[in-house]
Amino acid sequence: MTVANSNSTVTDSPEARRYNRIKRWLEFADLAVGFGLLLILLLTGWSARLRDLALFGAHQNYSLAVLFYVFLLLVIGKVISFGLEYYGFRLEHTYHLSDQRLRAWFWDEAKSFLLSFVLAGVVVELIYWTIRFSPQEWWLIAWVVFIALFILMAQVAPIVLFPIFYKFSPLDNEDLKNRLVKLGEKAGTRVRGVYEWKLSEKTKKANAALTGLGATRRIILADTLLQNYSADEIEAVLAHELGHHVHRHILKSIFVQAAVTLAGFWLASEVLLYAVDRVRWFDALSDFANLPLLVLVSTVLSVLLMPVLNAYSRFNERQADRYCFQSIRSVDPFISAMNKLADQNLAERTPSQWVEMLFHSHPSISNRVSAALGWAASRASAR
Repeated sequence: MTVANSNSTVTDSPEARRYNRIKRWLEFADLAVGFGLLLILLLTGWSARLRDLALFGAHQNYSLAVLFYVFLLLVIGKVISFGLEYYGFRLEHTYHLSDQRLRAWFWDEAKSFLLSFVLAGVVVELIYWTIRFSPQEWWLIAWVVFIALFILMAQVAPIVLFPIFYKFSPLDNEDLKNRLVKLGEKAGTRVRGVYEWKLSEKTKKANAALTGLGATRRIILADTLLQNYSADEIEAVLAHELGHHVHRHILKSIFVQAAVTLAGFWLASEVLLYAVDRVRWFDALSDFANLPLLVLVSTVLSVLLMPVLNAYSRFNERQADRYCFQSIRSVDPFISAMNKLADQNLAERTPSQWVEMLFHSHPSISNRVSAALGWAASRASAR
């Protein structure tokens, strides 16, 4: 079988390697800055000073003070990390991956900050309410509430959160729409709509997704995808996304998230008890000056589990790819779409084994193309 652009041994350009290397260093730097800030707040006593300032500003109203404290933390974090975020914005322009204007980027940053404040405020208020309500079992109650919020956010994100940052419109290509809806029905899911995602306002990269749960389940296709990919290629990309539905990856991921979060809340509870009862860092569990400690525990746990969770994600992605191969007439559109996406998104086709194992949630492009060619060869030999 001859497949255009199907060479799975294509090496990455120096430009792609530089771009992805810089992106990784930016992620390391951002993690280090956040980690350092949390340590400084705890070791210098600045967290306690911020707590006192919050209580003063809230006239000793505990709940209002918690909210004020969260606001102060977010402001400090934003100020410290702003340089890295701006460098990331400039990096996309340097590598010709974005035409977004600086004013639009600032507006997105402002919206992101406000959304983070609302979501973090709700979560932190609930955590400290549960600590005051039930000091012994607070972590278990908080875990139940967090998972409920997590599921709610997954359901409402397509209709509430995504439109804050992106514009959407119903797909006006009826032939493609009907083709994708039928593909969804074949996969056993009822799609509530197919939408064009105005991604080009932010980036030149392409993407597509099956988002939402239940009544909010919808297909979103980036305009950058619709402009540059054939109907067969778009169908292949969506078939992969539908593979996640067929294999119940969303439900399984919720269970995985629930298990990780349960471990995280339990560990946070144990560390917090140690900090209060043994080393006397804080006067009480409900002293919200200990919030940086809770965030620090969560950060460390996330970093330690990242390789394992990435391995699980890559396993899911390979399953979704295999469903795609089974659902389309030929793997050629999948292979050409992968190569186009690699070029358009400046992705690494062949990252080092260590980089892929530690940092990638998806198999490398070269491995995905090789899997597609292997599938096609085995199907041909079986006939």
